[in-house]
Amino acid sequence: MRTFGLTASVVGFLLIGTTALVYLFTVLGEANLDLGQRYQLYADFTNASGLEPGAVVEVAGIAVGRVNAVWRVGNRARVSLLVRRDIALQEDTIASIKTRGLLGGLYVSLSLGGSDRILGPGDKIRETEAPLDIPGLMSAYITAQRNASGGQ
Repeated sequence: MRTFGLTASVVGFLLIGTTALVYLFTVLGEANLDLGQRYQLYADFTNASGLEPGAVVEVAGIAVGRVNAVWRVGNRARVSLLVRRDIALQEDTIASIKTRGLLGGLYVSLSLGGSDRILGPGDKIRETEAPLDIPGLMSAYITAQRNASGGQ
């Protein structure tokens, strides 16, 4: 009888531990267990440097999806987006890569369009805006300042 009590408590402990791990991976981590609740879209950018899989996709500041993958197609970067099924995006939606603050991570912001045609699974967002190149702008500013002061 004592063995059964020990076994039940071990099983209970393992069950609670497993439940806690599933919670941590789905709510706090990058795991995505809501299969079938999202659809995939694509967007091509001239530059997607620093954009990573798992980055947030937002509409009007609200998270509506995640970046699934980023890869090179020709001389452009193709980004795969997984967006919630209840979010209808028009064909003239604009996808922009933005930065959270000066040193924050990158995310994709979607600006809704006014078209009557709605994008479906596998469609491509045609209008895109690459992220602002802060280091490049700083370098150009420093160079301009040096040239203005006589190269010193």
